[in-house]
Formats: sequence, structure tokens, C-alpha cells
Amino acid sequence: MLLLWLVALAGASALAQSASKQILPKKMAAVAEPEFSDNGDRTPTLNRTPRSGGSLRYHGGPVLLGTPNVYYIWYGDWTNDTAPSILSDLMNSLGGSSYLRMTSSYFDSNGQRPSGNVALAGAANDDYSHGRSLSDTDVKEIVSENISSGRLPKDANGVYFVLGAEDVNETSGLCVQYCGWHSSANLLGSDIKYAFIGNPARCPSACEPQTTSPNDNPAADAMASVVVHELSESITDPNLNAWYDRHGMESADKCSWSFGATQTASNGSLFNLTFGARQFLLQESWVNAFGGYCSLSY
Repeated sequence: MLLLWLVALAGASALAQSASKQILPKKMAAVAEPEFSDNGDRTPTLNRTPRSGGSLRYHGGPVLLGTPNVYYIWYGDWTNDTAPSILSDLMNSLGGSSYLRMTSSYFDSNGQRPSGNVALAGAANDDYSHGRSLSDTDVKEIVSENISSGRLPKDANGVYFVLGAEDVNETSGLCVQYCGWHSSANLLGSDIKYAFIGNPARCPSACEPQTTSPNDNPAADAMASVVVHELSESITDPNLNAWYDRHGMESADKCSWSFGATQTASNGSLFNLTFGARQFLLQESWVNAFGGYCSLSY
């Protein structure tokens, strides 16, 4: 059963916010309100409704131009899991799509706009180098170490995704306050953009929108939705100083856990987009045109 929970978070502005719940069709247990730090934007769990902050406003920071590269860091044990195949197929088909083209509705101080392109440029396996319980600092160090070791190149126009296996926790609030987050830091002398994506199998009721999914892997399919959420925001607000509203909500936050029109897959699950041979249920994002609106395409 699909749970359409509209949620939002305090991101770049570091504002904690209250929220009501819009619940369709099943009520989930409430969790404590988060207080977000200023070290990154976080995709919240399913049970929060946004307090609208109005239109997104430009705050002078950069956006990612050209064709940003995506790098996956598969953290933990992914043996016999189809997630690497599912998420790689997604990223290999996402560039140039009408979905990612929504990022081209944003611009920088010179009027330049993201291209709507992206490329999966590399992947690395990390066998619990920082254990199974990670802090925000651990995530940053995992990215830095995978670059410094040569497993992945150093790329200031890339986004590095640390994808946690089911037995990996992020102690700053995974499953309670968020399902994933993005940030940036000066690593090895370069401005590096990175994100953490938690494994929804740890908390299906909080981070999985449906118990049956188009690619027969509910956790991986749920991760796909969080990945594109964080990717869109990493492109339009990479350093947390470009595009967000007066409550700190970024482009994808404005439409969190809103999926638009859906179709039914052969296994009974819901999907709203098709990339290559795969179907996905992805969150809408905010198009910064014509007054702004949530959509799956531009």
C-alpha cells in the first residue's frame, strides 16, 4: 500500500520547524521533531507535512553546471542484493531526462543553468571501514578516504553518494529524522559534494513508500527516490547557499514524498517513471518557473 506522506525539513538555514501530518491512507507512529544542524540538508522520514515557505529564493551561491559526475560508495555488505544494479541503471538513464531537466529551471549569479545531464562515473566498495555505526563526520571521512586511496577520482563537479547497507546506522537521526542527506566540504583541497543514503530496510515504515516495489526490491526502490531527491538538491544548492525558501527547504523538499500520477506495475506496485527497462516510483521536485510547482518533468 502506498503511503503518500508529504514531509519537509529544515536544511541550509538550520531552522527547526513544527509540522502537522497529512496521512493517506494509513497513520504511522509519530516521531519527535528534529532539530537539524547546519552541516547538510536531510530528506526526512515519511510522517511529516511541510509548512510552506513560499517560493524558492536565490541566495547567491553556485549551482552545478555541465554534466556533474555521480560516484557511488557501496558501504557495507551488498552481497546478493540487487540494489547496485537497480541504482546504477537509474543513474545511467537519468541524464538528459525530463525529470532531471527540472534542475535547469534554476540559475547562478551569472545566469548559467544546470544542463539536466548527469553521468555515473565511478563506484567503490567500502567494507565497513568506519564500522556499522556512522556519524556525519564518518560519512565525510569515508568520502575523503575513497578519494585519497585512488578508488575514486577527486571531482569538484561531482556528487559522492555513500549508500549504507541494511546493518549500517547513521547516528545523527537515520530513520527518525531523515532517510538521507547531502552536504559539501573542503576535502583534499577541493570543494567536494557528497550525500548519505540510508537503507530503508532498517525502517520500512519510515523510509519505504510501499511494501511491494517495481523492481522487486522495496529498499532499493525507496533508495532510488531518496537518491534523486538529494541529487536534485546537490545540483541546485550544492553548498547550501544557493536555492532554498525562507524555511530552508530546497527544490526537492518542496515536494517531498509527493509522487504525482502513478500507474500499476505487473506485480501490483505503483510507479510513475520509466528509465530504460526499469520502472520507478520517484518523488516530485519543484520546478522554478511559472510561479513554481511540483512535477516529475520539465
